[in-house]
Amino acid sequence: MIKERMTPEELARLTGYSRQTINKWVRKEGWSTSPKPGVQGGKARLVHVNEKVRDFIRNARRAPDVPSLPDLTADNSLAALLLTLVSEMTQKEQKQLTSLLLREGITGLLQRLGIREQNDYEKIIE
Repeated sequence: MIKERMTPEELARLTGYSRQTINKWVRKEGWSTSPKPGVQGGKARLVHVNEKVRDFIRNARRAPDVPSLPDLTADNSLAALLLTLVSEMTQKEQKQLTSLLLREGITGLLQRLGIREQNDYEKIIE
């Protein structure tokens, strides 16, 4: 149900995207917001859901056949972070990352990131 004012969390549940993505849209699209009553510090905001926001949300909803990821905010593991990052990537970006991983492998990726040197790998296989 779309209300007149909604939190980014509510909009995230409605669309299947993350709260961070909703907040990015708020800034990028210049949506009107107001402070959430009862929350100090000024960071908690309510998005004013006007027709422009409704249209954007309708068009941005994830397809029903795309499973939304579980809430990973409590899970700080690397796997959860990687899943969240991949879910925020475009299809084109996902294909490019897949291609890189298939071509370079984990060792090549770590070398590109400066995490592992070539001679570290050579020591392992000797």
